[in-house]
Amino acid sequence: MSDNFFDLPDLIRETFDINQKDIREYSPLSFAFIGDCVYELAIRTYVLAQGNRPVKDLNKMKVKYVNAAAQTDMVDACMDIMTQEEQDIFKKGRNAKGGTVAKNQTVADYRKATGFEALCGYLYMQGKMDRVVELVKYGIEHPIDHSKKPVVFTGKDD
Repeated sequence: MSDNFFDLPDLIRETFDINQKDIREYSPLSFAFIGDCVYELAIRTYVLAQGNRPVKDLNKMKVKYVNAAAQTDMVDACMDIMTQEEQDIFKKGRNAKGGTVAKNQTVADYRKATGFEALCGYLYMQGKMDRVVELVKYGIEHPIDHSKKPVVFTGKDD
């Protein structure tokens, strides 16, 4: 990890003279609110670090990772390396009832993506951006693609 890593939430609280709240006061959807941005920032940074390109191309690369189906694949890849606490936060986010509905995504993917965003937000608010990046890196390096249809064996010359 870089020596110049800092705790952005803590810096913001100090700069604006805001008292730190007990992490247990936040709802899973509040974590997802900030986690959406945290996840996207990690992905945008990853994409941009691969080289300067036209913004249109950067956006196409980003969209491969920033959508409910891709985030579902990401969280499924990471599940085995998550701590029990991280799995619990993910499940609370996934099961939270929000006022929004999935657009162009399945409800299941949307809810899993919300759970992953809640986890990213929870870790970020605790100053654990390094863990967010570790999970994202693992998910990128160990892709699971649920969009591919499974091979069905018919028993005839398989």
